[in-house]
Amino acid sequence: MASVKLHNGKSFSSETGTSMLDSARAEGIILEYSCRTGRCGVCKTKVLSGETEAFKGETSLTSDERAAGLILTCCRHAVTDVEIDAEDLGALGNIVVKTLPCRIDTINKLADNVVEVILRVPPNSKLTYLPGQYLDIIGEAGLRRSYSIANAQRSDGKLELQIREVELGMMSQYWFARAKANDLLRLEGPLGTFSLREKDARNIVFLATGTGIAPVKAMLEHLLDNPSLTAGKKVFIYWGGRTLNDIYWNPQLQGMDATFIPVLSRADAQWTGRTGYVQSALIKDAIDLTQTVVYACGSEDMIHSARDALITSGLPVKNFYSDAFVSSN
Repeated sequence: MASVKLHNGKSFSSETGTSMLDSARAEGIILEYSCRTGRCGVCKTKVLSGETEAFKGETSLTSDERAAGLILTCCRHAVTDVEIDAEDLGALGNIVVKTLPCRIDTINKLADNVVEVILRVPPNSKLTYLPGQYLDIIGEAGLRRSYSIANAQRSDGKLELQIREVELGMMSQYWFARAKANDLLRLEGPLGTFSLREKDARNIVFLATGTGIAPVKAMLEHLLDNPSLTAGKKVFIYWGGRTLNDIYWNPQLQGMDATFIPVLSRADAQWTGRTGYVQSALIKDAIDLTQTVVYACGSEDMIHSARDALITSGLPVKNFYSDAFVSSN
């Protein structure tokens, strides 16, 4: 069994046929991750020494990234002792992933193709999580889908989801046609490592498209409840949609030095706001990216495009955090 050493000195054993991500978790070490399928690229890291082997496709890596020694820890195990440019996420080490029963508390329409679902769990089974994380909902016949938690921790333990309708989607057929209050479901979570980080940066930027605003909403609630986290900092929220109907939430940001910038890619003649793509709007605003930390959530295309464009424009590589929504039916 090979050993994997991390940038911050910690190490763990890598078992053949088990991803380095899972091998690390088995020893209480949490590495960056989201989709666990090789598509989102969140677990991307560089091999500094040693040899690894992929046992499933690293579809989010470009040929240039492969040539530069980048790998996905959710797709590889170590062949020899290796060192990778990754760190243990200590803040997530005490988060316990649970499988719990839950019931729909309420379900309400936010837009033509988006519903808000509020779930309640048993009083003695409160889910502890960090704003930005997601959970899996397990429905009929074991069907499983991932959704970001759209609220910071509530005293009543309820969990908010924002769910977009997917054409011919099996889970969408349930949410938009049959779901009702008190329906019994199961959830597994919290999952993912998308969360606020302690960074010495003057600007905090959120980039979201579609229901990618859900974890941003949770993070903003946490920042509003903890004003010391934004003292002396400016906060920018860029939310992209196709039409005005996609901008279904209006953040309440009193008490925070924050600017909300909705951006439409298919605006009509009446729209007087920003147009185009969220990452382009951010770059045009000429914020000092060298003093910025970015949290991006939305489509795979937006995440990959935003990361490349912002790093090229001066954002430090390790100041870009993301959670890509990987599509499924």
